[in-house]
Amino acid sequence: MSTMPNPDNATPLTAGSPLSVSLEEAEEGTPAASATAVAAVSAGAGATPRIRLSHRRWFVALRSFAAFIGVWYLMFLWNGNPIQLPSPLRVANAIWQLAISGELFEHALISTTRLVIALLVATLIAVPLGFFMGRNRKADRFIDPVVELLRPISGIAWIPLALFIFGVGDVLPVFIMVYVAFFPLLLNTIAGVRGVDQKLINAASTMGVHGWPLMRQVIVPGALPTIMVGFRLAFAGAWAAVIAAELIGAPSGLGFAIEWYRQLLMSPKVFAFIAIIGVVGYLCDLALRALQRRLTPWAEGTGLS
Repeated sequence: MSTMPNPDNATPLTAGSPLSVSLEEAEEGTPAASATAVAAVSAGAGATPRIRLSHRRWFVALRSFAAFIGVWYLMFLWNGNPIQLPSPLRVANAIWQLAISGELFEHALISTTRLVIALLVATLIAVPLGFFMGRNRKADRFIDPVVELLRPISGIAWIPLALFIFGVGDVLPVFIMVYVAFFPLLLNTIAGVRGVDQKLINAASTMGVHGWPLMRQVIVPGALPTIMVGFRLAFAGAWAAVIAAELIGAPSGLGFAIEWYRQLLMSPKVFAFIAIIGVVGYLCDLALRALQRRLTPWAEGTGLS
């Protein structure tokens, strides 16, 4: 026996509420206005959880940083040697002094400029080659042995030879970063191209889409989420490599500054530049994540965004 809903238990609708407005418009025979009102109500209902989730993420991140600084301070107290391990307060003061003098931003700008140039060069080489190898099995069988031979060799291992060839300057760190960033970009591009659903390619082909239109409309969007993952991996590897290269083969940059102040036994400034390396890397990765979500919104929830 079914139970009829009791109208006395229903939630009352006020005259000015969005739902009552949408119902009144629907009764008046204006379906377009009603649909708009209902969509507005749905959007408003979904906005609050997103804002709360964003605030919660930032709150968790701040707690994580606070815990890290707390552990750092405890280690400082346990170590008792400010030259080996300065306190967070002394490092913060060093960051402030370096920021006031402009030295901090100067070295950070030099390193990030080298990074951008290296990533651009690596992208221009690795992505087209990855599409070519992903679509052409013969080319992949021919090129892949050389790639797999060079890929296990660390970029840092090339620094002595690159120092002999390029000397101290901007070319050496850029070369090392291009080498390090090349392989994640190449392999993820190949994986992305081969991971495109063959049914989509067949469907486009049956509708007469071939050549460049097929590449632009089907293959590139399908491979882009994986390529963006490769780009983030390339950035992380290149950012670590530029510091190692600048320690030896550059007259400026964050790595050079770390080595310079290490020789002067100015540990707070050494840790200040190390902290800036982490901050710049973290902010750049956040920017890449935002760019990835903007370029590939269809990849949300797939593990590739």
